[in-house]
Amino acid sequence: MSDISANESRPGDSRFFQRSGPFGLERLAEVSGSTIAPAASGKGLSEFRGVAPLHVAGPDEVSFLDNRRYLPLLAETKAGAVILSPAFSDKLPPDTAGLVCKAPYLAWARVATLFHPAPASTGARHPTAWIADDAEIGENVEIGPFAVIGSGVRIGRDTIVASHASIGQSVEIGARCRIGAHAAISHARIGDRVTLYPGVRIGQDGFGFAVGPEGFETVPQLGLVVLEDGVEIGANSTIDRGSMRDTFIGAGTRIDNLVQIGHNARLGRCCIVVSQAGISGSTELGDFVTIAAQAGLIGHIKIGSKARIGAQCGVMSDVDAGADVIGSPAMPFREFFRNVATLRKLSRKSGD
Repeated sequence: MSDISANESRPGDSRFFQRSGPFGLERLAEVSGSTIAPAASGKGLSEFRGVAPLHVAGPDEVSFLDNRRYLPLLAETKAGAVILSPAFSDKLPPDTAGLVCKAPYLAWARVATLFHPAPASTGARHPTAWIADDAEIGENVEIGPFAVIGSGVRIGRDTIVASHASIGQSVEIGARCRIGAHAAISHARIGDRVTLYPGVRIGQDGFGFAVGPEGFETVPQLGLVVLEDGVEIGANSTIDRGSMRDTFIGAGTRIDNLVQIGHNARLGRCCIVVSQAGISGSTELGDFVTIAAQAGLIGHIKIGSKARIGAQCGVMSDVDAGADVIGSPAMPFREFFRNVATLRKLSRKSGD
C-alpha cells in the first residue's frame, strides 16, 4: 500500500534535493547581507541545518517573513532564526534569532541556495549519448542518456546536458549552462550560466511565409537565436530564430513556461515574460520590461525600458518607457479602471 498522504511534505527532501551545511548564524548573515538580532532568551542555536516555512520550521532551521499578513505565524514559530525586515524585528519570539535586512526575500533566496545548491556537473558521459567526432566538449561537461550533440557543436566547461536533449549542428553553448531533458536547440549561440528547462525549443523556423498565386510559400529563416549570459527559459517555451537578423534575448532575462517568442524579436536585459505570453516577430523590448501572463504583443512594436504589461493584455502599439498598461487594446492602468467603473455605472442605470 502506498504511504503517500495528504500531509504537507517538508521542504528540501533529500531524495530530490542536494543539501549542504550545517552553517552557523554568522555565515548565514554574511551570505544574506543581514544583521544578527540574537534570541532574547540567549538560547538560539549556533548551527542550522536547513530552511522551512514559519509554521513548520524547527529550532535548527531558518525561516523568513516578508509580508505583514503572516505576523501571527511569526509569533508562534519554532524556527531557530528568521529572516525579516527591521519593521518586524521587535516581533521575534524570545527563542528565535533574527537576520534583519531590507530585502528579506532576496536574503531568503541566498540562504536557501546555500543549503540547497544546484547540482554540479559530474563530468560523466552516458554511453547511449551520441556525440559528433568534431564536437568540442569542454572540461567537466555532463551528457545524459540518449542526448545528441551535432557536428561542430561547442560546449563550455561545467555544463550539464540532460537526457534526450538535442543540440544541432554548430550550436555554441557557454560554460556552466543547464540544458534540460528533451530540449532541442538549433541555429543558436548561447552564453554562460544559461538554463533551458525541459522541452524548450530554441532556433526553429520563424513563422514566415509569402502568399503566391498557388498558396503560401515559406520564406527562408536565415538568422540565429542569441541568448546572453544568465538567461533562463522555462519548460516548453519556444524561441524562433530570426529571418534576416538574429532573435536576441538580453542578459539575465527570465522567461516562464509555455511562452512563445517570434522571429527577430529583441528582448533587453533582465526582462520578465510570464507563462502563456506571446511576443510576435520583430517586436523590441527595452531593459527590465515585465510581460504578465497571457499577454499578447503584435509584431513590429517597441516596448520601452521598465514598462509593465498586465495579464491578458493585448498590445497593439508602442508602449513608453516606464508605462503600466492593461486591457485589450492596451491602455494605461488608470484609464482602464476608469472605463470599468463607468461601464458599471451605466449597467446599473440600465438595470433600474
